[in-house]
Amino acid sequence: MKFAICNLGCKVNNFEANWYAMKLKEKYQQVDFKEYADIYIINSCTVTNMASSKTRQMIRKAKKQNPNAVIVAVGCYVQIEADTADVFDECDILIGSNKKTKLPELIEQFLLEKKKINIVEEFKKTNFEEMFIQNFNQTRAYLKIQDGCNQFCSYCIIPYARGSERSLDADKVIKQAKQLTLSGHKELVLTGIHTGRWNDNKLELADLIERLLNEVKEIERLRISSIEVTEISDKLINLMLNNEKIARHLHIPLQVGDDRLLKINNRPYTTEQFYNKVLEIKEKISDISISSDVIVGLPTETDGDFENTKQFIEKCNLSFLHVFPYARKKGTVNSEFKQQVEEHIKRQRAACLTKISDKLYNDYVDGFVGKTVKVLFERYKNGVSIGHCSQYILVKVYSETDYTNQLKDVYVDSVDGKILSGHII
Repeated sequence: MKFAICNLGCKVNNFEANWYAMKLKEKYQQVDFKEYADIYIINSCTVTNMASSKTRQMIRKAKKQNPNAVIVAVGCYVQIEADTADVFDECDILIGSNKKTKLPELIEQFLLEKKKINIVEEFKKTNFEEMFIQNFNQTRAYLKIQDGCNQFCSYCIIPYARGSERSLDADKVIKQAKQLTLSGHKELVLTGIHTGRWNDNKLELADLIERLLNEVKEIERLRISSIEVTEISDKLINLMLNNEKIARHLHIPLQVGDDRLLKINNRPYTTEQFYNKVLEIKEKISDISISSDVIVGLPTETDGDFENTKQFIEKCNLSFLHVFPYARKKGTVNSEFKQQVEEHIKRQRAACLTKISDKLYNDYVDGFVGKTVKVLFERYKNGVSIGHCSQYILVKVYSETDYTNQLKDVYVDSVDGKILSGHII
């Protein structure tokens, strides 16, 4: 029998999808989701309305490709919408955000009994579901160390979909990291729903990173997927400063650069606190890249609020942005606001910030010409090896040699569009 997985959403979902694939390959053959399969798994996302729509679309696509296939929907969208009429009529197995490790045995159960299975249940507190992975389906390996969120930002559905915060024990993180490096992964990305809130008794994220670097010598690069500004400790900054194995890139979500909107959206910092921390990091680690998420068109956002955000982003001199127009999500605090921003205004503001992001990025990457960067190459095609440097900038090298999964020092000769171009030294 053949199975296929469609993975939607974040790095945590990507990690979980890798685990599903690893377990199912013990009995079945994996094929691409576009192909005919006997079992289709849709690893769902609901962080935006577009992600929710994509989940529904992939369910329909699976059913169309093989009307007799076993269709499994799992994850955040399922957790939130399991009781919504007609949404999952075409699915045979529904699994929410808990008991995901039961997915392989539930498929076996359905194949035997041919009875629909629904194990979506309400949960607030649950243990961390460990998914031990032998290897990853790409050069850079994600390592899920945390799940859930207690922040409850006013615009966000994820705490309701993922439940409360929980973490993988430090010893188990070390064990997983050792396995992934043994499998040949040179870069590990620590990831979670709220990665910076990882803890194990009195240990915090910086303590875990220190242990990883000390105990897993084979790690050549360690990257943090995303971290809130309030969770960047002095110890973490000092570790980054003194150990080049830690990637010189921090993705720090801002969301909005206006203090009034930060407060009503339950963000735990002010613009002054955010700016001071960014300044401190840049002063200590001169070559660091700091990127961010920004949402435009949050309820009650005025032209003046948006202007504050625009000016604040330029003041912070970030490397680049991920810009999102606000989408009203049922079940969140913001969905109840009557004062919603019109869609055409959201689009205008998103376009404006995207233009600013492009300029920030171009100015930042131009500064690397004439310098040497260390690149982990991820793919090779038509005489070109491409990968990311420590600062998470794409770098390409023209060569007859395929450098995939190798870390090499590259002298940057020029900038080609948004990609650094150079040669191996």
